[in-house]
Amino acid sequence: MADVHAQVAAPRTTGRGETLRPPITQIGLLAWVRQNLFSSPFNTILTLLCLWLLYLSVPPLVQWAILDANFVGDSREDCVGGGACWVFVKARFGQFIYGFYPISERWRVNTAFVILILGLTPLFLPRVRHKIAIAGALLIVYPVIAYYLFHGGAFGLRVVETSLWGGLFLTLVIAGVGIVASLPLGILFALGRRSEMPIVRAVCITFIEVMRGVPLITILFMASVMLPLFLPEGVNFDKLLRALVGVALFSAAYMAEVVRGGLQAIPKGQYEAAQALGLSFWKMMGLIVLPQALKIVIPGIVNTLIGLFKDTTLVLIIGLFDLLGIVQAALTDASWIGFATEGYIFAAFGFWVFCFGMSRYSMHVERKLHTGHTR
Repeated sequence: MADVHAQVAAPRTTGRGETLRPPITQIGLLAWVRQNLFSSPFNTILTLLCLWLLYLSVPPLVQWAILDANFVGDSREDCVGGGACWVFVKARFGQFIYGFYPISERWRVNTAFVILILGLTPLFLPRVRHKIAIAGALLIVYPVIAYYLFHGGAFGLRVVETSLWGGLFLTLVIAGVGIVASLPLGILFALGRRSEMPIVRAVCITFIEVMRGVPLITILFMASVMLPLFLPEGVNFDKLLRALVGVALFSAAYMAEVVRGGLQAIPKGQYEAAQALGLSFWKMMGLIVLPQALKIVIPGIVNTLIGLFKDTTLVLIIGLFDLLGIVQAALTDASWIGFATEGYIFAAFGFWVFCFGMSRYSMHVERKLHTGHTR
């Protein structure tokens, strides 16, 4: 098909040696419009219908969100007219990002995320060597640094209880821990479900089916309310820690099924070739099978991680105020009642930025690992 288009769009030569350019209807923007928007009567009707809907919705939205909006001020008295009141988001921006974290200590949160970005940057640079060592250092060292920066209690840092954490900061903490923990756990459960040992296989199947059979909100509620009842007297876990464990285990069950699908897609010959080379089970999985299986299921893995990121909003049920929860809490302020739309748009935009970023990066990884097997 590409050769046909190339022949159609290629310059042609007349009998007198003059070069004729392809018709304008076969190249450029006009050709794309004809092929994608008006290629048939049905597509033409759909295109015109979509244009009509855009005409009805986009101009009023732009008028409300930008042209008639209020951007300057500190109180609701500065919101005049019928446009959006982005003054509400501006006045509450710090709370939306950090929750109830003390203002004087917010530099610790910023420092921890700057360290994380500096540590992750080499992993995205193609010419940097020893990426495995850098990733291992991040997984082992960074959580300790982040804990003492966020919580304090050492090196002269003031203790900030997790009940004060909130906003986008808390969302990233829960999502980050859940993502980092769920992938290796999911791989282990997927391998366990395919194990030839009956006990291991039964335990993994039971865990996966139980976790997938109940909603996350139930897991969080049980971790917050029921778990302390089974602990010895005087033993208690932080509410955030319980939420992190619940989210990680719940996501690991879904991740296990995604990875299992990739393992089943690998031809049996790959297993037999690894066994013929005398490789042990873990070497066979780590060097031959898992790299191929994980590459196949990258879309499913990222889809699960995006779902995990959005499911962090459910921690509100146990009294933790993530980005959406802190927006809802701000809307209960009597001085800002009536500006729910602006708050929810801000929260939705925040979630969209991170989810879209994960989606685009997964597509980049897919293209990078493409070896000609894509159908």
